[in-house]
Amino acid sequence: MSDNKWQELREIAKKEETKDAKLHLWTNRIVRYILLAIVLIVVVIGVSGYFYVQNGLGPVDESNQETVEVTIPVGSNASDIAGILSDAGVVNNAQLFDYYLKFNNNDELQAGHYEFNRSMGAEEILGTIQEGGEPIFVDADTTITVIEGMQIEEIAAIVGENTAITAEEFIDVVNDEDFIADLQTQFPSMLAGLTEIEGLNYTLEGYLFPATYDYFAGMTAQELITQMIGATNNVYQSLLADLEYTYLDFHQVLTLASVVEREAVTQEDRQLVSGVFYNRIEVGMPLQSDITVLYALGEHKEFVTYSDLEVDSPYNTYMYDGLPPGPINSPSLMSIESVIYPEWNNFYYFVADLDTGDVYYSSTIEEHDALVEEYVNARQESIENEENSSTNEEMNNTSEEESVIIEESVTE
Repeated sequence: MSDNKWQELREIAKKEETKDAKLHLWTNRIVRYILLAIVLIVVVIGVSGYFYVQNGLGPVDESNQETVEVTIPVGSNASDIAGILSDAGVVNNAQLFDYYLKFNNNDELQAGHYEFNRSMGAEEILGTIQEGGEPIFVDADTTITVIEGMQIEEIAAIVGENTAITAEEFIDVVNDEDFIADLQTQFPSMLAGLTEIEGLNYTLEGYLFPATYDYFAGMTAQELITQMIGATNNVYQSLLADLEYTYLDFHQVLTLASVVEREAVTQEDRQLVSGVFYNRIEVGMPLQSDITVLYALGEHKEFVTYSDLEVDSPYNTYMYDGLPPGPINSPSLMSIESVIYPEWNNFYYFVADLDTGDVYYSSTIEEHDALVEEYVNARQESIENEENSSTNEEMNNTSEEESVIIEESVTE
């Protein structure tokens, strides 16, 4: 091969090598640019995603402490809860919070009534749900038991605790004049003239018979109360012939029976106490029942004070002679029967030993005062001494603690 030809081949090879080198260089540069762009995109997406998640799971308004009431129904899943909280304005992003609940919650999500605020983040909200809110009452078939001697307000409380009917709604219906008028058309002979009696705390007090009643989901207060009044009407109808043995009408029988219900426990004592009250009525003596005074005060306590006796109420049987205007509770059938068939006696006074439940009877005030001193005053004095002793002991303990503190302070 000639030198010229060889030189030509070398020049061609050199040009090709240079061309390949440039191409390789540009290829490397392009790859680096692409990789750098990808990294930047990943970083941007990562940072943006981080702030997106932080914002989505963070407080809606850190400065807003206003309470937001939210109810999470029974059977709600994570998605349901996220949607409820989003609609209430408690979380920023329902979808993100849904994922957060699913990945961070190991406990069962609890239904209930909750109080949140918009300054709470996802972690705090989840903790609140895990702790549980105020339980949701599920309206279901059940039974309601009215115990002998219960008052309307106590019955309302029992109904409110066990049914979808609130205590306030129950009381409102009991006081509803239109509803009472409707009851009078249903039970005319028993309730005739009831609304004309003056001074009644509750027109229907005493007429909600103590028994167990069926409550069905969705039942109204009117339906439940009518059921209770109907039970009293059944008793009334069964006693029509017996009522001929007393000069009291049925309302008065219920009234006296409600007092007897709380004054005596055994049937024997109920009949004897009933006889005592009849004796007092016959000679014009006031009944002087502490039970009626407590009803006038709207209180439940063991002892009645002299200041309590000054309450100006037609139910105060120390201040006003005769029967109170109406029943003070729902009496049992035994108490009603004890008023119709009392144990006639010569007693005008009685006092109960609150420790044993025994009732002691007397014909004179002197005998009665001695029994009161023995079974009431002595007990009351003992209780007061115990309370005073306890108070003094607490004061002494406090003084000793203060002395120790003073000594330690001086020592220091």
